[in-house]
Amino acid sequence: MILSTTRFGRLPVDETQSIEFPEGLPGFEDCRRFVPFEHAECAGLIFLQSMDRPDLCFLTLPVRSLRPDYRLLLSPEDSELLGLEGGRTPQIGAEVAAMAILSVREGHPPTANLLSPIVVRVATGRAVQAVRPDKRYGCREPLAPEETACS
Repeated sequence: MILSTTRFGRLPVDETQSIEFPEGLPGFEDCRRFVPFEHAECAGLIFLQSMDRPDLCFLTLPVRSLRPDYRLLLSPEDSELLGLEGGRTPQIGAEVAAMAILSVREGHPPTANLLSPIVVRVATGRAVQAVRPDKRYGCREPLAPEETACS
């Protein structure tokens, strides 16, 4: 399929790689289907392009590339939305992918939202933005400049 986007033009997309947010994302509840992809000039970054809105694309990084010791914590509601057994924390990498949405504002250093990562169940492609019930991480965690540099 070819997806028309505002930032990347016409983008070839493998629909089997798309992810679905059953309840959308906070503030974007009407956008439920996204396709993750990497851009050759920005190695390591993962773009989450909306399949519903050509102008909506989130810039993300795997949480473990930011904090190798990152500990995932899901609420029972988020576990249920992902179709996971309650009371058990899934393994990042094996069962789920976890990505931090980046905030890049002119005149400010980039930050990552580690408080509310995007969590995708690998087996199904179902996803949630999982707001942690604790305060272990923040929503504006600083990044090192080389971690987000594009060539």
